[in-house]
Amino acid sequence: MQQDGIDRGRAFSWGRTSTDYARYRDVYPEAFYQRLLEAGVGLPDQEVLDIGTGTGVLPRHMAKYGAYFIGVDRSPNQIAAAAALTVGLGLPIRYRVAEAETLDFPDASFDAVTACQCFLYFDRAKLLPNIARMLKDDGLFAILYMNWLPHEDEIAGRSEEIVLAHNPDWSGHGFTRTKLAPPAWAAPLFAVERQETFDLQVPFTRESWNGRMRACRGVGASLPPEKIAAFEKDHLAMLQTLPEQFTILHEAALLLLRKEREKTLKEYLTP
Repeated sequence: MQQDGIDRGRAFSWGRTSTDYARYRDVYPEAFYQRLLEAGVGLPDQEVLDIGTGTGVLPRHMAKYGAYFIGVDRSPNQIAAAAALTVGLGLPIRYRVAEAETLDFPDASFDAVTACQCFLYFDRAKLLPNIARMLKDDGLFAILYMNWLPHEDEIAGRSEEIVLAHNPDWSGHGFTRTKLAPPAWAAPLFAVERQETFDLQVPFTRESWNGRMRACRGVGASLPPEKIAAFEKDHLAMLQTLPEQFTILHEAALLLLRKEREKTLKEYLTP
């Protein structure tokens, strides 16, 4: 994958880090998923599509509440890892390798669509009409993320400095608190139903935080093996100065969009 505005156009692939991704990026606390349930997403008997599913983190945690999930991702390695992690759980989840912008599920297939930690990678002009088409009337589109706050959390800040020392092209650093504003790009297909941010203290060990950083876009998804090893040497040395267990301050966000009335949708889609 390669996009203008992300890592100075440097190519990256989540499939390169699927093993680490599966092991170390399943870090969302239960409070994160409860916000989705409170917003009406993932309820019993709902049909939910999770785009950019990665290793299936969101479906694997949410399906126990009674919804039926389909997880899609463009990376075969990510989908293979998701399927392997789901075996034996007895959860109603299916997976598919596909790009969200060109998904061909029938019209009005889903009660809700979720996009967790991935919305920036999509072509919105292609994605939004397709999501609206696949949603049922009044269906919900939930966009979520959870990012550490390096200017407020010393450990996160020190880790980012080490990533940048080995990959100065990485643009995923320096996250600050979100200033909420109605997204103009959502109209006319969607109306804002709910928009909120909330803090989460996420627990890690030295080993799991090193793995989480290694599985980020600036390291495992983009660097060659010798540079990943060099990053890890420096990062582990820093981590040895810390307690074995600690928490990292994150800001989580939920943008909940509701599909607009059918007339508006038809007007938008008809030339």
